Amino acid sequence: MPEGPSILLMKESIQKFEGQKVTEASGNAKIDKDILVGKTLQQIKTFGKQTYLIFDDVAIRIHLLMFGSHSVDEQTKPDRQLRLALLFSNSGMYFYTCNVKMVDKDFLATIDWEADVMSDDWNPSKAEKKIKANPDMMVCDALMDQDIFSGVGNIIKNEVLFRIGVQPESLLGKMPTKKIKELIKEARNYSFDFLEWKRDFTLKKHWLAHTKKICPKCGQKLIKKQTGKGKRRSFFCENDQKLYQ
Repeated sequence: MPEGPSILLMKESIQKFEGQKVTEASGNAKIDKDILVGKTLQQIKTFGKQTYLIFDDVAIRIHLLMFGSHSVDEQTKPDRQLRLALLFSNSGMYFYTCNVKMVDKDFLATIDWEADVMSDDWNPSKAEKKIKANPDMMVCDALMDQDIFSGVGNIIKNEVLFRIGVQPESLLGKMPTKKIKELIKEARNYSFDFLEWKRDFTLKKHWLAHTKKICPKCGQKLIKKQTGKGKRRSFFCENDQKLYQ
């Protein structure tokens, strides 16, 4: 599943269409595409793993899910995968194998934009309050909770926990305040590192724990385990990452 940094890169690639009118809308998404024709794309906003195409009086939410993708200027995948294509005067944007939903613009006002780890509105104090309100939650679940860390996915989760030396099954209520603050800080820091490495096509070269077999610090074999309520893959070192329980 594309994580927050990848969604920001997608936004950058389609931002040139802001201020332009839709001339044609197609695809197999179950929305009323005809009402988009003639409307102006006022703004593109991201919230974690979601992208909002905001028009005059309506917005389209794009969620790439596990295997979604997009292209610009030309359709690169078959019609059966094309959920939405928006054409403008001289080019277009195409979204594949994703969830497309039409939402009322009032819905945008209900989003907690301060939960997006890569947003200028990011509020670390609010994240800390949410964490302290869930003492029995595993830290791996907290990082993947989009209400707390919107945009964080499994790669960021594993790398952040390795950076701060905490095992994924640690309980939030057992972690010292210092570690909680470190967790919040590194969730944002690593997300921006991810963005730069992804832009340079060097992301995988920088992974220290995710999908790795040997700890780069001590040389011990890393543990690979499905953790948390979501049973997502975790990679961690029992020697260099502490378990708080």
